[in-house]
Amino acid sequence: MTRGINHVGRLFTRREVLALGAGLGAAALGIGPAAAATPVLTRSIPRTGERLPVIGLGTAIVFDIGDDAPKRAERSTVIRTLLDGGARLIDTAPSYGTAESVVGDLLAGLKARDKVFLATKFRAPGRDGATAEMQESLRRLRTAKLDLMQRHNIGFVDRDEAAAHLALAREWKERGVCRYIGVTHSQSQARANDRLIEILQQEKLDFIQVNYSMAERSVEQRLLAVAAETGTAVLVNLPFARGRLFRAVRGKPVPGWAKEFDATTWGQFFLKYLLASEAVNCVMPGTDKPEYMVDNLNAGRGRLPGAATRRKMVEFIDSLG
Repeated sequence: MTRGINHVGRLFTRREVLALGAGLGAAALGIGPAAAATPVLTRSIPRTGERLPVIGLGTAIVFDIGDDAPKRAERSTVIRTLLDGGARLIDTAPSYGTAESVVGDLLAGLKARDKVFLATKFRAPGRDGATAEMQESLRRLRTAKLDLMQRHNIGFVDRDEAAAHLALAREWKERGVCRYIGVTHSQSQARANDRLIEILQQEKLDFIQVNYSMAERSVEQRLLAVAAETGTAVLVNLPFARGRLFRAVRGKPVPGWAKEFDATTWGQFFLKYLLASEAVNCVMPGTDKPEYMVDNLNAGRGRLPGAATRRKMVEFIDSLG
């Protein structure tokens, strides 16, 4: 469990620190009503200029909960916290087990579909298979339209199939079933970057979703710059490197100099590093606790680190081995 530090210097686990947000320590920790009054940063989607809050919600694993009523109630609170905090992007996929159905049911229960920027993915082979998969996603999500449809893990897909799938996604966009289209990649990111750059330069895409964290920075070499050059919005998955970053800092306080960019917890430290890149439109941590959602939202508030500070952050994390 990662640890944070409060204003008097005592170490707490992340859960303890964030739980204080509901009590008298909220203002000092920057996660209470005063912090919520500060809007979450938004950035423009290059193709349209639509503003999108920089914090979103990923649903892999954490929303694969089936009919578990207590977990569904908790995830519903996570979604309410996201929306009440001024954010709205939720990203899911049919390959995430029951996550799509859970998201659809919870949004219906909250009557919140029109408040959410809803994104999902497809990857079934062939045109018929892909069409069937996308139609099933609409059914599970209880919606006739999506904000974003993405071809999932395209980095190593055969070029002919990739082209055919993107043509299909464009047809859906032209019909108004989805407003934006894009591609994702989250496996062996460094190996796939050259192929993704090729796709960005050949295809006019609205979004790309990549694996990016302080533990996996390969997209900084060229991919983020090409996304900016081609007018492609960037979504970030696995921003905590599947918990690897929290394990690396376990038992360590957030460095005092992190106050220079308003990071009071490790979660904010990791997310603000990513958001400091202007090419990044939205980071989407997978979150199953409302207090973690609050903490993530606060990463989208306040100051962001500059270039020199980002280098200092990298040196600090790399020094931990």
